[in-house]
Amino acid sequence: MDDGAQDSPLFPGLEDYVPLVAGATLTAAETLKTGFAEVAICWDGGRHHAHKSKASGFCYVADIVLALLSLKKLPTPSPSSPSLPLPKPKPRIMYLDLDLHFSDGVSEAFHQPNPTTAPQILTLSIHHNSPGFFPASPLAALPDPSSDSGFDPFTLSIPLAQGAFNTTYKRMFTLIDRTREIFNPDYVVVQCGADGLAGDPYAVLNWSLGGEGSMGWYIEKIIAWPGRKLLLGGGGYNSPNVARTWAYLTSIALKAPLDLEASIPDHSAFPQYAPSFTMDVPAGFMQDTNEEEDLKRIEEAYERIFVILEERTRAFNP
Repeated sequence: MDDGAQDSPLFPGLEDYVPLVAGATLTAAETLKTGFAEVAICWDGGRHHAHKSKASGFCYVADIVLALLSLKKLPTPSPSSPSLPLPKPKPRIMYLDLDLHFSDGVSEAFHQPNPTTAPQILTLSIHHNSPGFFPASPLAALPDPSSDSGFDPFTLSIPLAQGAFNTTYKRMFTLIDRTREIFNPDYVVVQCGADGLAGDPYAVLNWSLGGEGSMGWYIEKIIAWPGRKLLLGGGGYNSPNVARTWAYLTSIALKAPLDLEASIPDHSAFPQYAPSFTMDVPAGFMQDTNEEEDLKRIEEAYERIFVILEERTRAFNP
């Protein structure tokens, strides 16, 4: 790692930080594999830009990749719980990334244009993508099923334009849910980066915490899916909003959602929650530049992707 790297500088304690983050995420995954929990959370995990031998984007350890590899090696969880699917020869894991940025470290790790064995892992990242926006990866673009090289129906992206609001996210969730239905995972790992929410210094997207199509709405829907869930942290550069987000998502995972109008309790950082001093992270007034034709183009591409995904899934698992 380059000591002068602007997006991954060295810092005191890094040698302790790396195994702690990796260990925390792996421990959370272990609680799912052993049946100790149906939902596990590690908010300090979710370092989706880290590569096998390279730090990137403030991500120093590929904890997500390690968790996915760990989950795929163990048997399918016991079907004693009614929420779990019937056993399969090998467990399937769906990785869903909700961060503002594309999950390059994870998606590239499992990208296989021509797999010879049954893919156990499907990655899907919904993110902002535009020329020059970090990270630069060809996989961040809308997948092209007609491509002769590089297309992998198990490595998917939904790129969004600036200002994406709840209505756009709600519409795209239909594609995410259909992907999940076809792949039928035993585990779902979700990276819950909060930098796509309104109020983040990046100021690129306009997602809210509550309401139909919101981030909270997404997690509520995902928690209701069959299988076991691992919720991880990620980006987010408005610290009070990140705290609001992960506290609220934790309450959803516990099936006891907090009231978004509830007041923030008094504590040492209380002034940072101005001006509302409530739990909510509402959308701002940014224009959603995702035009109808853009969304239709994504939907049409995914209709073709679904056909291929079904064929590949059936071929490997008759």
